[in-house]
Amino acid sequence: MHIPFNKPYLSGKEIEYIIESVNSLKISGDGLFTKKCHQFFEQKYGFSKCLLTTSCTDALEMAALLIDIQPNDEVIMPSFTFVSTANAFVLRGAKIIFADSLASHPNIDADALEALITPKTKAIVVVHYAGVACEMNKINELAQKYNLYVIEDAAQAIDSFYQNKPLGSIGHFGAFSFHETKNLIAGEGGMLTINAPQFIKRAEIIREKGTNRSAFFRGEVDKYNWVDLGSSFLPSDIIAAFLYAQLENLEDIQNKRKHIWQTYFSHFQELKENCQVDLPYIPDYATNNAHIFYLVCKDIEQRNQLIQFCKQQDVNLVFHYISLHKSPFYVSKHGLRELPNADRFSDCLVRLPLFYEMKDSQLEKVVQCVIDFFKKK
Repeated sequence: MHIPFNKPYLSGKEIEYIIESVNSLKISGDGLFTKKCHQFFEQKYGFSKCLLTTSCTDALEMAALLIDIQPNDEVIMPSFTFVSTANAFVLRGAKIIFADSLASHPNIDADALEALITPKTKAIVVVHYAGVACEMNKINELAQKYNLYVIEDAAQAIDSFYQNKPLGSIGHFGAFSFHETKNLIAGEGGMLTINAPQFIKRAEIIREKGTNRSAFFRGEVDKYNWVDLGSSFLPSDIIAAFLYAQLENLEDIQNKRKHIWQTYFSHFQELKENCQVDLPYIPDYATNNAHIFYLVCKDIEQRNQLIQFCKQQDVNLVFHYISLHKSPFYVSKHGLRELPNADRFSDCLVRLPLFYEMKDSQLEKVVQCVIDFFKKK
């Protein structure tokens, strides 16, 4: 019985809705299902404005354009993240200032940020790793003190909260992913949330290749023109149709994922008590959307041995990010600052299979495989 790390979930209505979108004869961006998705997110989570994009990367690139990133502006973000978080700002010429993770969690260490702020700092980008919130009150207080923008990379954080506030609604912008590895999927796909009303009109223009096309279709202007920078950030309505079928099943998807996550957590308590691994930490101010279940091993050797042992049992465990401050592209630009917590998670963190259609027998096999490995140690 092979157990993959991930398996995309289909609710059953994706094809039906795609056919409906095609039959509407409006399959480019901002069709029937795009509007349905926007309405769903704005009503359920109270986002000021949502705009579907072709990826979370595109949403982050839109945010970089909206805050007018210029060459040599500095942007602070965690080193333990995916390259898209940085690329969106590097493409505009920004210098990335990498921050360390917390010792207890891969999220950015809010207490370490003020020392990184200079007169060139323009924004702080936070990443809600595994859907668990960063300490947003501290981060927003810093941003207000130094007049900085806050962008939430909420790629993994749909349906998760910080002190009862939906992630993606707290900074100036939020960026979500609907990649096939996420809780809600559209194959590819993303979304930008705009929480500062002054950016809404320009966000629509940037998303439509720098034109006021959206205003034209609402009848607000008699023709549309090239009025700003922009690109083709909006997705096909076919992508939105797929996504909407997932949104209708949000509660069911989340309940199943949380069941799997909690089963892992309870079964591995003894490993933690014996100081063999660390388990995910959920702060009091955060909720858990069960995007990732991970273990933190003692060192890279133990982590690699665990992956190999489970692979031999046909169970697919995977590690995650390599610290960006040590990447071949950025190592010479970062300087000599050590980020030990980010490096620890790069070396020691391992992710376990977690997907909607995971059977109890598969879950039990993964649990037993991990326990068996540590019994042999």
